[in-house]
Amino acid sequence: MLGITHFGFFLVAVFLLNVTPGPDTAYIVGRSVAQGRGAGLVSALGISAGCCVHTLACAFGLTALLAASATAFTVIKIVGAIYLVYLGVRLVLTKHEDRPAAGAAQAAPPAAAARPLRQLFVSGFCTNVLNPKVVLFFVSFFPQFVTTGTEHKALAFLTLGAVFMLMSTVWNSFVAWVAGSVTQRFSGKPGVKKWLDRTVGSAFVGLGLKLASAAR
Repeated sequence: MLGITHFGFFLVAVFLLNVTPGPDTAYIVGRSVAQGRGAGLVSALGISAGCCVHTLACAFGLTALLAASATAFTVIKIVGAIYLVYLGVRLVLTKHEDRPAAGAAQAAPPAAAARPLRQLFVSGFCTNVLNPKVVLFFVSFFPQFVTTGTEHKALAFLTLGAVFMLMSTVWNSFVAWVAGSVTQRFSGKPGVKKWLDRTVGSAFVGLGLKLASAAR
């Protein structure tokens, strides 16, 4: 079918990949904790858009060139690591005002640290595109499910990519909803919110350092 083989196994593998926490999940949780479910959902859409870039690159051969270049891999790895650390430090250093919940609900304007939805989308997009592990996943994983010798290689890659993005979007949206719901319960407790931000921010920094030391 469309040059695709072992499609059932592909679905299982993608599901297992999605439920395994990584930089994308950490980013979605971080934004959901900081700004609520809406921000997390927009971030999830940004990450899905990043997967679209990888799918197109894989379908038309650009990802293979990147995977073969040690210099290109290193550059993307370092840039991606710096970006994750930057996001983490911002969360850790976010200031929280200790004021009564009732007064805060009436007197406090929208959080100064809140970021526009467009910026959240772009940040999610960059988090995904600048992760070289995602690049290598696409170039090493997807070809295993494309029939050898098929005349529809590009179509097969695009189809697999569309399925991958759909499943990822559903899962990431669920993560955003859960994280945002948990945060909403503690919205009147700035002390708890502060430690949630610091925990997620520290996770970002750790993922960034791990990415920086990752081998090809």
